[in-house]
Amino acid sequence: MTSSGAHPPPGPAPPPQTPHRPHRSFARTLRDRPARLLWLPAGAAAAAVLFLAAQLWRAPAPRIPTQKDIDAAVLHTLATRALPSAAARAYDVIRPSVVRVNGLGHDHEGEEDSVRGTGTGVVILDSGVILTNLHVVTGARRLQVVFHDGTESEAAVVRTQPEHDLAVIRAATVPDDLVAATLTSTRGLAPGDEVVAVGFPFGIGPSVTAGVVSGLRREFRSPEGQRVLTNLIQFDAAANPGSSGGPLVTTDGNVVGIVTAILNPHDQGVFAGIAFAVPIENAASAVGLPPF
Repeated sequence: MTSSGAHPPPGPAPPPQTPHRPHRSFARTLRDRPARLLWLPAGAAAAAVLFLAAQLWRAPAPRIPTQKDIDAAVLHTLATRALPSAAARAYDVIRPSVVRVNGLGHDHEGEEDSVRGTGTGVVILDSGVILTNLHVVTGARRLQVVFHDGTESEAAVVRTQPEHDLAVIRAATVPDDLVAATLTSTRGLAPGDEVVAVGFPFGIGPSVTAGVVSGLRREFRSPEGQRVLTNLIQFDAAANPGSSGGPLVTTDGNVVGIVTAILNPHDQGVFAGIAFAVPIENAASAVGLPPF
């Protein structure tokens, strides 16, 4: 029996309480957020790089042109673009070296010199040494040369070679950019080879005509019968009075001869399809240049 004054027995102990954890402050939350957000653009950039690499890996390798492709491109260019002719290319090369040679004499009405005859010459040394025909300068009281740029100069005969109808003249004044022609041997020249003649026929020019070598080692007797020229190049490019002394050139513009005469059975003094040039070997010897 329990007395009324005794305490009741103790009940079960209450569960332990979890300590209270305060919430993070708002300032700390803002401080941590940028660090997490920076990962987003970095991840996007990495993904873009990976995507681009995958596309490059899948792209086909550049195609290497074949010989067939190259041939087709060349044929297309030839079909759509007009190329300069062989004569045009030769003329472009030799033109700066071709000069007009004027023979001056007294005018019938006064003492002033006037042009009494016109021929052609070709510059062979950039110091102003010019080759022409002897008959171009014979009988002239004074000589005048006109260069490709219009420069005019007095000139004097310094050497002649009558057996080849050649004369060497030197200009007193020359352009700063004067170009000497390139001389080449006739050793490889053959009938049928293309040639170009440049000169001042009838004083008109410079004029360019084209043809072929008709023969080699030809002989020509002047109309007066006073001179026989031998070892000549026969060609069919048009030549007329005034063309004398001009260069006969190959298609690459190299001089192989000096135009000297035309054959005309009708005595009309105009081109009839047969012209002659002195081989450049003879012309070079007239100047004193070494043989080829």
